[in-house]
Amino acid sequence: MADWITVVDDDAQNLRIASHILTSAGKRVSCLRSGEELVSFAAANKPDLILLDVHMTGIDGFETLTRFREIPGTERIPVIFLTADEEAVTETRGLAAGAMDFIKKPFVPEVLLQRVDNTLELIRLQTDLTTEVEKKTAELQAEHEKTERLMMQIVMALSSAVDEKDTYTNGHSTRVAHYSQEIARRAGMTGKALDDIFMIGLLHDVGKIGIQDSIINKPAKLTEDEYLAIQNHPVMGARILRNITEFPKLAIGARWHHERYDGSGYPDGLAGEEIPEEARIIAVADAYDAMSSRRSYRSPMPQEAIRAEFERGRGSQFDPRFADIMLQMISEDTAYGMKEI
Repeated sequence: MADWITVVDDDAQNLRIASHILTSAGKRVSCLRSGEELVSFAAANKPDLILLDVHMTGIDGFETLTRFREIPGTERIPVIFLTADEEAVTETRGLAAGAMDFIKKPFVPEVLLQRVDNTLELIRLQTDLTTEVEKKTAELQAEHEKTERLMMQIVMALSSAVDEKDTYTNGHSTRVAHYSQEIARRAGMTGKALDDIFMIGLLHDVGKIGIQDSIINKPAKLTEDEYLAIQNHPVMGARILRNITEFPKLAIGARWHHERYDGSGYPDGLAGEEIPEEARIIAVADAYDAMSSRRSYRSPMPQEAIRAEFERGRGSQFDPRFADIMLQMISEDTAYGMKEI
């Protein structure tokens, strides 16, 4: 298909000369006599290239180019200014306005054709490059999404394996992940931060994989050694997750979700802001699910009892900010649907 060139000049002689040169080289040419005509023409027509005179009656070339660019679909149509000016300021102003080149008048046929062909070739190369970049970007995005889905499936499988070890807390990790994400959302987190805390919540108890089933599922009171073994699961979980270097935050929830805001928790006795924010959120979600789930020795605790525990633990066991958000969530959950079913 022949290249389509639109020439805009208020001089009929210049239009005839430019049209003759271009059509002789196999180009398709449209001739317009003013900037206003081009603006009207471009609303329904999208040529491959515009040759635009700088000095015309009515709106000049600079104003015409400004109005032309406001028309949807003209962003990638190249414009070459036509001028008899010898002043550098004209070229400087034109290039600043978005012109790709200048062609001097009176026209030299070989120069006119060379400038036109060079510009069209450059645009084709840019278009091909843009298309290739968009294609590769789409492929990388698809691969990234595939990897993320795979990672989520692996994490879900691992968290399910952890939960299945405990007869009395099936689904615990998933619920903690959801509660943590909602607390984070209400605290102002968005986008990837919400996705991250969901993943961190799913694997906060992964260290229990290394604890004997007989200890995890023991219905009677734990011995001191058994309790110490249970307390080791945060360290074990962090050890399991620390080698996932592409997502270093995964280990945060595993290691520090049993730290207490007043510093009396374990394994490291961190306090206040020393405890990573994600771990402080998960600590609230984990405690809520522990109280709202069945145990071998009790049914889910009544809502008011859970509320009382959070009010009591606010500022000591729990970060006050996140405890307050959980208290708000409890108040909104009038049907007590936020518990193990």
